[in-house]
Amino acid sequence: MTMATGTELYIADVAPVTARGASYTDGELATALSGSVSHILWDDAGTLDLQAILRSVITTDFSDKSLKRILANSVTPENWRVGEALSEAFLVEHRACEFPWPTGRDLKNPSASPAGTDLVGFQNTGAVDDTHRFAFGEVKTSQQEAWPPSVMDGRHGLRKQLEELRDSTVVKDSLVKYLGHHANGTEWFQRYRSAAKRYLANPGDVSLFGILVRDVEPKREDLACRASKLAEGCPTETSIELRAMYLPRKTINSLAQRAIAEREGGHGQN
Repeated sequence: MTMATGTELYIADVAPVTARGASYTDGELATALSGSVSHILWDDAGTLDLQAILRSVITTDFSDKSLKRILANSVTPENWRVGEALSEAFLVEHRACEFPWPTGRDLKNPSASPAGTDLVGFQNTGAVDDTHRFAFGEVKTSQQEAWPPSVMDGRHGLRKQLEELRDSTVVKDSLVKYLGHHANGTEWFQRYRSAAKRYLANPGDVSLFGILVRDVEPKREDLACRASKLAEGCPTETSIELRAMYLPRKTINSLAQRAIAEREGGHGQN
């Protein structure tokens, strides 16, 4: 594991919602950027799969050069995208989650921003039967010195997005179909089937995550009110976790460049 859990700073739980804030040292951030976050940002798994497909049809040196051009990653990620990758790495390594089809694979324009729910996948619940259930996550990255920051509220705010995932079967249905369109023939097909079986029996049987990535002074106010609102009317089968990840001060502006530097240093390829 390369993504630390961080040092817990506060608890703002409002049953059944879990809400915690944790800080990260500069060293913990560097380790994450050079490891699992790098693999997520540049979709190393998808690149290897695509390389295997395209290499099988290479016939000339020119074709080989074309392959290298296609597989090269020339687009610099946005800082918010690094925040999203940090969040994904945390959920994968510490919450038994898997997000097998990155939304970036659906972009026809590499410079575009993906629409819809940030993280779509499933979580291993450890149950004897039907071990997986769907997991959906929303991520916001903010350096605004306000508690909570504006990205938590409003029509496209974190709270509203999680409320829709909590309450709207239509929203969840679309995500189940989205992932299902990519599942057939994959190594994660059976995990999708397990999650789908549980969902079809009860659409409330899902795990929801809301993660706020910050580089300002940690304050409980970032999550407390949102946890209270999300707890109201939450179905008993639905689990909701809010988490604030506090990076060292004034680091968000340089997240993308730091991620690139770590990768070019060779660490992200391990």
